[in-house]
Formats: sequence, structure tokens, C-alpha cells
Amino acid sequence: MKIQNVFIYYKNIGFKLLGLLCVLLGIIGVVLPVMPTTPFLILALACFARSSSALESWLLNHPRFGTTLQHWRAHQVVPVKAKYAASIGMLIGFIFLLYSSSPSWVIVLAAVVEVLVLTYLISKPSTPPKN
Repeated sequence: MKIQNVFIYYKNIGFKLLGLLCVLLGIIGVVLPVMPTTPFLILALACFARSSSALESWLLNHPRFGTTLQHWRAHQVVPVKAKYAASIGMLIGFIFLLYSSSPSWVIVLAAVVEVLVLTYLISKPSTPPKN
């Protein structure tokens, strides 16, 4: 067996495992309000696109998340509901951080990251373009 084939085999296994871990984290995010779902599923989709067409198809055709992931893949659409949920989740997490005994540099870093993430989310379209 060629070394290149071995590398591809293990790369595919790694992407599948990472994708499945991201799906698991996305499922946990459905239950926990402060943990995001969509970013993990988008990452899982990217992993499956590089490793398993069957898992990629399963995720794209999922009854609950499939349409959102299809819109993301085609047009990088982030629905308004997801933007609100992300904003509220980050706000709740930031409030908890403010009441913790975290150093001020951690609070400032978290604030900067959250502002950057919100800016990115707001810059994305909320609906797919009409054709």
C-alpha cells in the first residue's frame, strides 16, 4: 500500500471523527442555551465534505438543520433567529463573566471577540437571494 493512500485513509477518519464530534457538540447546543448549535454543524458539514459524502448528505438532508445548512453552503445565510440566539447567548455568557472573578484582560478579550463575532454575523445575509 502506498504511503499516500495510508495518509488519505487516516485523514478521512480524522475528518469523520471531528465531524461527528461537532455534530455531538451541536446536539448539546440544542439543549444548552449558552452553547451554539449552528457553528458546530457548519464545521461538521465542512469535515464531512472532505471525508464522507454519505454523512454530508445526511446532514444536508436533515429535517431540522438541513435547510439552514443548505442556505449557508449556497449563500452564507444566517437566519435572523440564529443571529438573535447568538446575541442573547453571548450576552448571557458575558454577564456571567462580569460577575466572576476573572481578570480584567479576560473580560476585555471576551468583549472584543464577541463584538467581532456579532459584526461577522450581522454582515451575513438573513435570507437567501430571490432568483
